[in-house]
Amino acid sequence: MTIVPVTSADLDASEVSWFSALCGDDYRYLGVPESALKPTWEHCSNIVKTAEAQGFRNVLCPSSYQVGQDVLTFVSGCAPLTEKINMLAAIRCGELHPLMLARTVAAIDHMMKGRLTLNVISSDFPGEKADSALRYRRSHEVVEILRQCWTRETVDYDGQFYKFDGVSTAPAVPYQQNGGPLLYFGGYSPDALELCGAQCDVYLMWPEPKEQLAERMRAVNERAAAHGRTLDYGLRVHVVVRDTEAEAREYAESLVSKLDDELGRLIRERSHDAISLGVSHQARTRELADQFGYVERHLWTGIGRARSGCGAAIVGSTDQVLSEIEEYRKMGIRAFIFSGYPHIDEAEHFGSRVMPQLKTCSLPHEYGRVPSTTPATPLGTGERR
Repeated sequence: MTIVPVTSADLDASEVSWFSALCGDDYRYLGVPESALKPTWEHCSNIVKTAEAQGFRNVLCPSSYQVGQDVLTFVSGCAPLTEKINMLAAIRCGELHPLMLARTVAAIDHMMKGRLTLNVISSDFPGEKADSALRYRRSHEVVEILRQCWTRETVDYDGQFYKFDGVSTAPAVPYQQNGGPLLYFGGYSPDALELCGAQCDVYLMWPEPKEQLAERMRAVNERAAAHGRTLDYGLRVHVVVRDTEAEAREYAESLVSKLDDELGRLIRERSHDAISLGVSHQARTRELADQFGYVERHLWTGIGRARSGCGAAIVGSTDQVLSEIEEYRKMGIRAFIFSGYPHIDEAEHFGSRVMPQLKTCSLPHEYGRVPSTTPATPLGTGERR
């Protein structure tokens, strides 16, 4: 299997992150709601505090129009509740005016003393059915404007969606003065890969067979190289870890034991990304699985029966989960965003069994995160923050 070079190849550590279910995706049995697991402020912030206590280095906070917490409000509220963990906030490009977004991000980054990271997403707005190329063009412009706001005194921009002539950016300078928060991104179309290669820092993937992940990494690596850039790579995947493989498989099966297929279909289709190319790849992965839902020995696709996006889990004993993580690392994957059901319980299972045996870091590594007064290098020069 071809190993894709990564920027942080000199490090032997990984960024190991968890997930806070802001959009209502928390269950004991998939498809069976429980009042204690609803996406309230109390529950979701408790997931974040649990993740920090278990030693996770970051926590993904997703965004939805339909249910749950507003992501930027939630992250700002978590700032005084946490001390070490980073927060990966999903920002839907174009949802907020880019100048307002730049100011909001800068304020939250100061609240968190540089612990803010951003997940760039490009899904439709409510009632919108925009062409993929148009959505990614809009996101491209938003990110370019954010970079200007975070590194210059004025914004000068002449794009398809936004036009500014000498607009002041004060006070939009983030705490991270080396170009602003790290940008994570996931997408599958050619326009998505182009946006990531040109603008973002970490390419996130959903679980598929390893050969397909390697192929995707090669494709986005080519786009980044065309812009003189190098990316890090990440995997967003669920996990079920127990003392033995049999126990893990038994628990995985229990998660879907009360799931009605029609209800699962409705849950998948209510998502705004339900018709995206990435979601279609998750569906294809389920089709390739065996009669028990495994597409690889430890990659179980059953979760995708009731979830639109990330639809598979690493299932196994502690040693087996560690071996899977090591295989992904050898491929060049540096960042992992795990989750499990229920999210607090599984964070504690993973935290007690797996985390003590992993060497972790935050991306970018320490010498890239030191706040600096030096202006960020302009996009396209091939240097990374």
